[in-house]
Order: sequence, then structure tokens, then C-alpha cells
Amino acid sequence: MLFQPDIERLPLPQLRALQNARLKEQVAYLAARVPFYQRKFAEAGINPATFRGLEDLTKLGFTKKADFRDNYPLGLFAVPENEVARLHCSSGTTGKATVVGYTAGDLAIFSEVVARSLVAAGCRPGMKVQNAYGYGLFTGGLGLHYGAERLGLTVIPVSGGSTDRQLQLLQDFRPEILCATPSYAQVLAEELHRRGIAPEAINLKLAVLGAEPWSEALRTQVQDGLHVAATNIYGLSEILGPGISQEDVDERGTGSYIWEDHFYPEIVDKDTGEPVPEGQPGVLIFTTLTKKALPILRYWTGDITHLTYDHSVKRTHVKMGPIRGRADDMLIIRGVNFFPTQVEDIISQLPHASPHYQVVVTRQGSLDEVAVHVEVAEPLLRALGLAATPLTATHVQQHDALRALQGTFAKKIKDNIGLSMRVFLLGSGQLPRSEGGKLSRVLDRRAER
Repeated sequence: MLFQPDIERLPLPQLRALQNARLKEQVAYLAARVPFYQRKFAEAGINPATFRGLEDLTKLGFTKKADFRDNYPLGLFAVPENEVARLHCSSGTTGKATVVGYTAGDLAIFSEVVARSLVAAGCRPGMKVQNAYGYGLFTGGLGLHYGAERLGLTVIPVSGGSTDRQLQLLQDFRPEILCATPSYAQVLAEELHRRGIAPEAINLKLAVLGAEPWSEALRTQVQDGLHVAATNIYGLSEILGPGISQEDVDERGTGSYIWEDHFYPEIVDKDTGEPVPEGQPGVLIFTTLTKKALPILRYWTGDITHLTYDHSVKRTHVKMGPIRGRADDMLIIRGVNFFPTQVEDIISQLPHASPHYQVVVTRQGSLDEVAVHVEVAEPLLRALGLAATPLTATHVQQHDALRALQGTFAKKIKDNIGLSMRVFLLGSGQLPRSEGGKLSRVLDRRAER
């Protein structure tokens, strides 16, 4: 079954013609409405009236996450605020969030591509779906919710976390579909086993997993532990949210279909920005072809993958491979994107914290955990008589000022980044330095298990 067979099986020449027409329309639309793109066109010597479409696309340069920051909050929008039906936010590279928005028409497209994705995942009208993606400013929860309703599914909007409640609802409501991050689906599978609940005691058949990279080994664990067919759904807020691409349940492991009628993909060399041949890895680039509130040209996702056309399968749209990693230093923890520089920004607001810090990423069981180690500023250490003493947890508990600093730091991280992180306070010089005098900011120990 296909959700929109005429589009999903559109012959490639016709798909290219559709993309070409929509791209030219999008360039003209942006040239009339968004100063940021007006400047980019002028700098590139592009006349929107004579823009030839796909063959001129590489002349446009790239749009990057920093451009969202520099135009915060709504400087990249192409419509007035009274035409924006919804706003979402995701983590940015500084304390400022990346703000995205949708017109009513954009939301209809959002629901359409998510519904298309869910059908590819094996979902059918009348099924029940337990949605364990986070609701709120994160695009995942509401994105999946409205796409599921568009398809005709019964939605159980549990949101993320609350494992006891998740397991109870799986047994009581017996949904056939679980939507969650892959690491949380693994947690649920492990909890079922730990509690002696047989997978047959619940009714799951399908798991639609996304918001973080995952491996074939994790897929096997989830499928065996929950007795489901698990597929990958891909998206990012800057382009739309979940539903940009999706694995077919019958073609698992062969890549995810990108819905090319709405999102034009490219792969470029991470160092030169030049296009790479089909099948070769590089940075994934997206251009929105139909979005109206926040159209984006050639967005540099930072995700490393490859594109291939497989003419022996159900659809004519291109497939993207799994995400191999990132071209920058962004970390993805429990479905939340963050940069170490965000921690640095928070530290700069704390008068008793030094600029020397380290982010340590580990894996506890099946979940990634993050700790922040930060040195206390010298003046406070001297005032407490601890300037020459390696700081320990006991010292922190003995001094109100240190406990207050630790609590304030942890709260600001949670409030600004959206992740709970353990905070460890250290004395001066307790963190390693490089030869240049700077701290190695990130220590990723997830591969050490």
C-alpha cells in the first residue's frame, strides 16, 4: 500500500520537472519576501527572473544553522506573523533556540508527509499508535500526532518518559504501533524483560523510530524485545520535522525514501561543498520546495550519509542511507540536539564558575547520559580556603556556595538545553588542558563499553 501512489511512483523525468517548477517558484517567492535571501541572491549574482531551476541550484550557496541564530527569532520567515499557524523551537548553537514556523498549508503538508511515512512503515487506518515522542516545542510529538490522525490512526498521546505509564498503556490499550526514539524503545523492551512481561502480552506490531541515529544492532534488539518491525523516520526542524524520509517496512536496512516532491536533497563534500557522485558519502543538504512560512534553500544539515536510486523497489524517490555521523560537533542525546558551546554560554553567566569545563558522554544501560565537569573560579575557592585542594563531592556538600553553584548550573542546563545533566564541581587545574592551554571540551565514552 502507498499513501499517494501517483506521487510516490511518479516517473523520474516528471518528478524532476515538478521539482524544477517548484524550485523556480520558491526562489521568486523568497526574492520578494526575505531580505536574507535577497542579499544572498545579490551576492551570488542571481537574477530570480532568469533563474533556471535545478541546474542553477549550486550557485545559491548554503543556509546554515548560524543563519537561524543571526536572524533570531523570525528574520527568515517569509510571511507576516498573523499568517503563522504554529511555532516550534529546537536547540541552537548558542543559548538562542532555532525557531521554525508553519502556515496552515505547511501544517497540512507536514501531516501529509508523516502520513505517507507511516504507511511506508506498515501502518494502516484503524490501528492505534502510542506516541512516545515529546510534545511541546519539539516537532516530533505533534508532527507524528497529526500525521497519524491524517492517516486515520487512533492516537494515544503519551509523550516521552514515564516508563511505568508507557508499559501500563501498552497492556491496557494494546496499540499496534509505537513511535519513539530508538533508545527509548530499547528501554521499553528491556523493562518488559526485567518485569517478566512477555511481548505477547502487549499488541505491538510496528515501531517507528527516529530523532537520533541508531544502528542495525539496536534495531535487532528492539525488534526481538518488542516483537515489532522497526523502521527509521528522519526529519529536522529547520526543514519541517519528522517525515522528510522514511524506511519501507518491507525494505528495512536499504535506506529511507526522501519525499522529493517536497524536499530536494543533495550530498556535498564536507570540506569543499561540492556535489559528490551518487552513492558516495557527504553532507546531506535539503531545499524545501513547498514550505511557505519558512522556506529554506540548500540547508546544511551536518548529517553524513549518501543517496541512491533503487529502480527495483516500490517508489521512484531517492533513498538516503543511515546517518554515519556529523560534520560538526553537535551531540544528539536522547533525541535532543545540543552543542558544547551551549554549556559554555551558560557557564559564562555564572560568576563563580571558571571557563574550564568538559562534557562527558557515557552510556548507562541503553541510554546516553551527559555529565558536565566545571572548575570553580579561583576567588570563590580562595574565600572557602580550598584554593590548593582538589575539590571533592564532600567539599561541595559542606559549603552552601558550592551547592548553590551546582544546583543553579544544573537548572540552567535543563531550562536552556532541555537535558538533565549531572554537574561535578572541580578545583583549579583538575581538568586536563591541551598544549595550547585549552580544555578538550568533549569526552565521548559511549564506544568504550
